[in-house]
Amino acid sequence: MTLSRGKRIEAAAIGAVGMPVIEALGGTCTWIERGTDHLERIRAEGRQPIYALWHGRIMAGTLYLRDRQIVVITSENFDGEWVARIIRRFGYHTARGSTSRGGARALVQLRRDMRAGYPVAFTVDGPRGPARVAQPGAAWLASATGNPILPFHIEASAYWTMNSWDRHQVPKPGSVLAAVLGTPIEVAPGVDDEGIRTTCLALEAALSDAERVAVDLVSECRIERKR
Repeated sequence: MTLSRGKRIEAAAIGAVGMPVIEALGGTCTWIERGTDHLERIRAEGRQPIYALWHGRIMAGTLYLRDRQIVVITSENFDGEWVARIIRRFGYHTARGSTSRGGARALVQLRRDMRAGYPVAFTVDGPRGPARVAQPGAAWLASATGNPILPFHIEASAYWTMNSWDRHQVPKPGSVLAAVLGTPIEVAPGVDDEGIRTTCLALEAALSDAERVAVDLVSECRIERKR
C-alpha cells in the first residue's frame, strides 16, 4: 500500500508527538517483574525469544520491551505507518505486513531477522482479532527458527480501558505495572497444521496464567498502598 504525501506527513506528526507522550507516561510508573529467569535461560542457550502478548497491552508492552532491538510486524496501512514511526523511536525494528496483506512476506522477513540474531515480538491476536484468540504467526516462526515463544502479560494497577475491539488498557500516571513472563513454549521443526493449532491453544492458556499472576501482583500493590 502506498500512502499519499499528506498521509505520510500526518503519520510522521503522530509519531513525533506520540513517542514523548508515551515515554512521559511510562516515566511515572513503577515496574514489577516475574519470570525473567525464563528470558535469561533462552539467551544463555544462544537463542532469541519470540515475545507474545495480547493486542490490548501494546502500549505497556512497548514501554517494557523498548531498546532491545526487537522486530515486530506492523500493518501496511496508515495506522501501521504511524505505529511503526512511534515504535522505531523506542528502539524497535519493523517488518511490514498483516494477516490480510503481506503477512507471508513479513514472516519470511522475521525468519531472516531471527537468523541474524534479533528477537521478535507478536501481538498474537492482532491486528484485528478476535480478541484473545492466538493467530498462528508466532507458532509458525518458532517452528521455522527453533526459537521458543515467550508468553508475557502486563497489568496496570490503575488504567483506562479504550472502547476498542481489544479493550486496550492505558495505564494511568503513577500506576504500578506488573510484567509476568511465562514458561517458554517450544515448537517442533516442520510442525503440521494440527501442531500449530495445539501450540496456539497452549499459548492462550499460558497468557491466561500470566494474566492471573499479574493481576494478583497489582492487587497486592493496591493493598500495600492503602496501609
